[in-house]
Amino acid sequence: MTFDRNASAGYLANWAARLLARAIERRLKPLGLSSGHLPVYFALAGGHALTQKQLAAHAGIEQPTMAATLSRMERDGLIVRTPDPRDRRSSLVRLSAAAEEKSAAVLDAVDATNAEALADLDEAGRAQFRAALRTVIETLTRKLDG
Repeated sequence: MTFDRNASAGYLANWAARLLARAIERRLKPLGLSSGHLPVYFALAGGHALTQKQLAAHAGIEQPTMAATLSRMERDGLIVRTPDPRDRRSSLVRLSAAAEEKSAAVLDAVDATNAEALADLDEAGRAQFRAALRTVIETLTRKLDG
């Protein structure tokens, strides 16, 4: 039996994801952030507020992982929690003013990393690559959640 890593979509996707994470970490580290903060930034940027449960669903990660991420971000002054007016048992999470101030730099870091990673593709190739990834994500989400 032979295993060809270059013929395995899962292996290649994981390898690319790890390399992208390393590249983005280099850009986020001077901001005091990590790639683990990005799902929260993507969900809350622009003043949005969500519950921890909504954030976990939005990011596609488990609740305990989101809870740990939010605890670290709260400790570092990157998020604030306020009581949810619709359900006092839960709280709404927002980016703090300090985190909002970093939003432009975070977006620049994400954009620069994506541009660097996709530099050898033309615009049509970049669009096709993103579309293929979205299709794979949607397919696997249906299979795993359905």
